[in-house]
Amino acid sequence: MKAIIPLSALIAAALLQAVPATGAAAAAQVKQTHPSGTAVIQSQAAGAAAEGQLAANLFDQRRELYDQLSNVTGVEWYWIAAVDQYERSMSKAKPKARPLLGQIAGVFVEPERWAGPLNPDSDDSSPASIRFFEGIGKDGDGNGLAERTSDIDLLYSLITFMGAKGTVDMRFPAGVWDYYHNNRAVQRVEQFAAIYKHYGKLDLFEHAFPLPLGTSYSYRDTWGDRRGWGGRRSHEGTDLFAGHGTPVRSTCYGIIEIKGWNKYGGWRIGIRDLNNHYHYYAHLSGFDKKLNVGDIVEAGQVVGWVGSSGYGKPGTSGKFPPHLHYGVYSDRGLLEWAFDPYPMLKRWEQAEWQRRRSGK
Repeated sequence: MKAIIPLSALIAAALLQAVPATGAAAAAQVKQTHPSGTAVIQSQAAGAAAEGQLAANLFDQRRELYDQLSNVTGVEWYWIAAVDQYERSMSKAKPKARPLLGQIAGVFVEPERWAGPLNPDSDDSSPASIRFFEGIGKDGDGNGLAERTSDIDLLYSLITFMGAKGTVDMRFPAGVWDYYHNNRAVQRVEQFAAIYKHYGKLDLFEHAFPLPLGTSYSYRDTWGDRRGWGGRRSHEGTDLFAGHGTPVRSTCYGIIEIKGWNKYGGWRIGIRDLNNHYHYYAHLSGFDKKLNVGDIVEAGQVVGWVGSSGYGKPGTSGKFPPHLHYGVYSDRGLLEWAFDPYPMLKRWEQAEWQRRRSGK
């Protein structure tokens, strides 16, 4: 039987560039190099002077965890980050069904899946009995327990399960499918990994207003207004009226998911961000021709121009005044739901004005 070396010992060995440490010395070394998430967050929260600094510290702690897990599993850090962020986005979309388990990681695993479907103890934390009942829970921090509330145990268990088909970029998505059995989930993890790999960092949640500040535009909350063309419909977004040809900017860091013609939205582009929100820009007069599906964009980057396209076959234009239709949809796993973007638009507009005034 192949010996299983505790993750704690492997992490300590990687950090010391030595052979795997064992016993109390290894445990002490790991405790120093990678303290528990709870202690880290509490100390950071107490010492942080602002919410932004606290967020930066959390990103640093997550990146440290991802790098350590990458060293011992062979899975690139950006795949680990992508899985963790996808899990976090699902928990935010369904907080009652997926309560937060760890302090740093966003992973949620059902008790029955963790301990094993036939395990009489759904709260089992014994690696041996969990293995016997074919649960996925593993001891990642070397304390002899497979704890469903441990950041390291949670992420280590998922990543080793998904990495069983292979840890390289071409093989890891097959393991993601084995875990979720959902093509949308695989696509999201691949998209998130591409974004993280492109930028090489985690702090990618800054937003921008979709139209350049200082240009002439107007908008109000048009969420839920009736629409008649193509049947009775409810307006799922905010209309921002501006001159034809006004630049349209990405509101987020993300990846282009859709680009082309839609009979309702005309020339439109869809961008997926790391919160698993789909940003929909419609009625454009054209796109940046350099951009294609799968390309990475950043907040404030021009992706197209305001127009009046739509409500007909490709090329139809001029049936309404030029404006940008902006919508946001939240992925809930199997379905997506639109929500009112107006409050976010107001917040992003104000924040960008404040950054401009402060010279940042």
